[in-house]
Amino acid sequence: MRTVGGIVALLESWFPPATAESWDRVGLVVGDRSRPVSRILCTVDVTLAVVEQAIVMGADLVVAHHPLLLRGVHAVDAADPKGAMVLRLAEYRIALWAGHTNADIATGGVGEALADAIGLVDQRPMVPRPAPGLDNLVTFVPPDHLDTLVGALSAAGAGRVGAYDSCHFAAPGTGSFRPLEGATPYVGTIGEVEHVAEVRVEMVLPRSRREAVVAALLDSHPYETPAWHIVETAPGPAEAGLGRVGRLDPGLTLAEFGQRIADAIPATAGGVRIGGDPQRAVHRVAVLAGAGDSLLEQARALGVDCYVTSDLRHHPAGEFLERTQLNPAHPALVDISHWAAEWTWLPVLADRLTTDLDDVVVEISTLVTDPWTGTFHRR
Repeated sequence: MRTVGGIVALLESWFPPATAESWDRVGLVVGDRSRPVSRILCTVDVTLAVVEQAIVMGADLVVAHHPLLLRGVHAVDAADPKGAMVLRLAEYRIALWAGHTNADIATGGVGEALADAIGLVDQRPMVPRPAPGLDNLVTFVPPDHLDTLVGALSAAGAGRVGAYDSCHFAAPGTGSFRPLEGATPYVGTIGEVEHVAEVRVEMVLPRSRREAVVAALLDSHPYETPAWHIVETAPGPAEAGLGRVGRLDPGLTLAEFGQRIADAIPATAGGVRIGGDPQRAVHRVAVLAGAGDSLLEQARALGVDCYVTSDLRHHPAGEFLERTQLNPAHPALVDISHWAAEWTWLPVLADRLTTDLDDVVVEISTLVTDPWTGTFHRR
């Protein structure tokens, strides 16, 4: 039986909460980790309509991109939309999990999904996020206590590698020590050198779990004073990061590229807007799913032909495009719906969940949660 807790653990092995921005609020928002799950609904936004959709389809878990409770709340009131959604989810025992900036940067995450959808190849992050260095714990334990120790260390957060847990290396050897006056040794005699069979155990752990893992080691180890040490490993390669840079093969004009994007993402009232000469050649592209004002200068520094993002404001966009008057190589802009850009992740997420949870039904919400419902032009 699949449970909320088990599926949350799977999601967080793909999108670790520790990689989210400090201001973000990700993870389990509503729910009981022990509850069974047979149906999942994937969505970008949690809205009243999406909650009702989850109720109608009989979902046990909603997996969302945008957090429902990003900012602090002091009441759960049905007169408030957020309060009403929390109450409806709780009433029908539907859990809610959110993966936001931790899903934006990940391999297989939101940024990569949008870049794939619009046809970018040879991708790399716009702003690389080196994989955090891990601690490597080494200790020594009698063979008959190996499984107990590994279980305690795993429960404290050690031994997680990707979608696997309890990962450890064990090698037999001989340990030697001499108990001194005042010691109460597990084996051996005061004042005499002992040689005993031991197993050298190595496990990796997130640096943030060091204190908890060491406490578990000292609590579960049979020796009065176990020998152990920790080695800090170097950061891993930067496969994850904010946004993506890639190339079009073959290249397109800006107008052709704008149409390709419109065909690749869900339709919204705002459509796709381009800024720059419609006939300019586009080969190298930077893309950021979501609000992208903050990376305008990063896109320029990368030397791309076009920057694709959402929620561009008038003055920053206008000033950015003015530079093309002085330097034709300066990037063009494409502004797309925030919701539509991030929706491209949902099919990727649903396929991944379906592959790993073959006994769970996974559906994608096609409700358009973009806030705008129409556009008008002067006749």
